[in-house]
Amino acid sequence: MQGPCQFRTRVKKKKWEKNGQSLAGGPLVVPCCGFARAGGGRSLIPPPLPLFLARFPPFPPLLFPFSSPPSPLRLRGFGSLPPDPYNQPKMATAITTTETRSRKANGGANGVLKTKVVEYPDIQTIRDAIPAHCFEPTILHSMAYVFRDLIMAGALGWAAFTYIPQINDSIVRGLAWALYGYLQGLVLTGVWILAHEAGHGAFSKHQNFNDVVGWVLHSALMVPYFSWKFSHHRHHRFTGHMEKDMAFVPATKEDRQKRRLADLYLDRELFEDVPLVQLVKLIFHQLAGWQMYLLFNATAGPASKQREGGWLRVSHFEPTSAVFRPSEAVYIFITDVGLAIVGYCLYLASTMVGWKMVFLMYGQAYFWVHHWLVAITYLHHTHPDVPHFDAENWTFVKGALATVDRDFGFVGRHLFHGIIDTHVVHHLFPRIPFYKAEEATEAIKPVVGDLYHQEKGSFLGSLWKTFTTCKYVEADPTVPGTLKWAESK
Repeated sequence: MQGPCQFRTRVKKKKWEKNGQSLAGGPLVVPCCGFARAGGGRSLIPPPLPLFLARFPPFPPLLFPFSSPPSPLRLRGFGSLPPDPYNQPKMATAITTTETRSRKANGGANGVLKTKVVEYPDIQTIRDAIPAHCFEPTILHSMAYVFRDLIMAGALGWAAFTYIPQINDSIVRGLAWALYGYLQGLVLTGVWILAHEAGHGAFSKHQNFNDVVGWVLHSALMVPYFSWKFSHHRHHRFTGHMEKDMAFVPATKEDRQKRRLADLYLDRELFEDVPLVQLVKLIFHQLAGWQMYLLFNATAGPASKQREGGWLRVSHFEPTSAVFRPSEAVYIFITDVGLAIVGYCLYLASTMVGWKMVFLMYGQAYFWVHHWLVAITYLHHTHPDVPHFDAENWTFVKGALATVDRDFGFVGRHLFHGIIDTHVVHHLFPRIPFYKAEEATEAIKPVVGDLYHQEKGSFLGSLWKTFTTCKYVEADPTVPGTLKWAESK
């Protein structure tokens, strides 16, 4: 994992030209994955200060937040990351082809196999279709959304704290608190997503500035910023990989035969289709899914860990967790410091207004925010038409295109910053800022064609339908190396 990972792809029998040389059809090695590398950007402070600080490694970039991003070799936490697949120099176009066979049913002799070819464009071809300005975030534009969302959150909080306790009727007062929690959860989900943009380097061209913004915003929401950033980058790097993906790796048919504590060691076939059971499991999925991921690396692939460690050593809060590399430990510690500061502020608030008020003002919104984040991530990667791939047949482009754009109306576009509607292009090029992702999405559609997945309709309705129908994957007999969702019986 120290260098760029590569895959071999079969090129159609044409002659390709690269650097003036002809390449006959055959295997072509192309870089396929990696993290976003540090970008450029002019320093906003005189050079002597960052140069002086740089003499004392391993100081993290938080100590000189407004300087240009340091070299990957100087930044210890990122020094071993491989190159960015979507920032590679142009190369000859390669086509990944998967030959599939299905028994011919429409005419023809019995037993005749018909060959179908699924073509995947390479990452550079897709990138070339997107206007260059779509890759250019600006601090002013991004920070305007931060101020807008924080003003809305502050106004909601002030109104709730000032007026709701004055309501005499307890039922009406309870309904008012519930409405406040829901609305504040929507607004703070937008704040969460802005920190998500910072973690991807899509907030500005200055990675250190991005990390300061992301660390502050995520810590305020009790989210472990750097821990999440590292594991989430690996999710992007290995999306759709049955072994290395970090989020919502589906169960296989073999997994279902194992009886687990979550099923009370009972056979799933006995109760999994009972609506009440499904409802209880969905509620647990939404309320505790985020915490289970942070504490136990839940839903991650079996090969997603960076080093050896048991199930108790996979927390996102432990600097020596098996989820992270040793060089990342200092950033996990900084993450914990941010959470401790916010936790102490909540404690002080509870001594002044009481724990009940703190829960109503902050706790409600916390659970709403992470309900939305779990639902969004789950629905982006779970759909009957979206496959997963085994280790031998996975590629970066295949995985990135195995995601779904969904629709959540006004809330999705204006409060959730379009992250629900433009997730496919985000997985291909996560450095595209959200306010330019819609234009980029339209630009890639002609290139990816039928490989682009989009689902319209009710977002919450899709959550119930998907959760109750997409239960496990099995090998697709027509596409070697591909796993599809088993059809409900």
